[in-house]
Amino acid sequence: MQQNQTLPAYLTERLTAVYGEQAPEIIAGMVKKKTAFRVNTLKSDREEVLSQLALAGISVEPLPWSDIAFTLNADQEETLRSLPIYAEGKIYLQSPSSMLPPIVLQPNAGEDLLDMAAAPGGKTTQMAALTGGKAFITACEKDKVRAERLKYNLSVQGASRVSVLVQDAKALSDFLRFDRILLDAPCSGSGTLIAGDERSCRAFSEKLVKNSATLQKQLLVKALGLLKAGKTMVYSTCSILPEENDEVVRYALSRCKAQVLPISFAGKERVPTLPSLPGTMCVAPTDLYEGFYVALLQKG
Repeated sequence: MQQNQTLPAYLTERLTAVYGEQAPEIIAGMVKKKTAFRVNTLKSDREEVLSQLALAGISVEPLPWSDIAFTLNADQEETLRSLPIYAEGKIYLQSPSSMLPPIVLQPNAGEDLLDMAAAPGGKTTQMAALTGGKAFITACEKDKVRAERLKYNLSVQGASRVSVLVQDAKALSDFLRFDRILLDAPCSGSGTLIAGDERSCRAFSEKLVKNSATLQKQLLVKALGLLKAGKTMVYSTCSILPEENDEVVRYALSRCKAQVLPISFAGKERVPTLPSLPGTMCVAPTDLYEGFYVALLQKG
């Protein structure tokens, strides 16, 4: 199907209402993305992966804020997937925007971590790699089929210190406490739609946005309840609508003793962003980045 710059009418209306003159540029960025991956440091390193890619004739470009994450031309993705480094879990295909929440969370070895909506496991395995496999990770996924996919990816990636709970995170015991929590919440996916692509846009609706926001508020309040006092968590979505992002954070802050911490990481200024609540980051969709939202919260 030939692409054009059309999106669901409701999304176009909301983007125009929220972002005004920026809306056409945002819509122009809602295109098919470059293929990206990160090196799985639990199983390999930058040098081995780059060497294998060079032997296969695959050229890559590093992301500006990571020395182990790269992009490549889409026509080389099939070749990449055929390599042993892919089958052996030495790399993980993941969008650059999706890599940001674990980087912002900054998990450490020895900590008790919770991934509240973990499948298919990209961020879970990334947290395991960031901690050298030495953190204790609980990964929740209520859907049994998706939970099996999560377990498979954890196995291939060598993330062995992860306990998978096939359970709705909202039903976790209130007696549990964690040092850091990642809540990459279910959302409308408004930041990942491809303009003109019927398949990617089909499920999007005003009802989906409203239902997502209701669930997100419940999950974020639950997460702050499970977080140890003085510790931090990340709330993220692949949406660029304030009702799923800033408004959810404001709702949680009005009901929980917590605060927004300014996001800071090397290369942050190289990430294209949209206006959002001070301290948070709303990534603008481009040919590289999916639209994404990240907020770092500290419990009082």
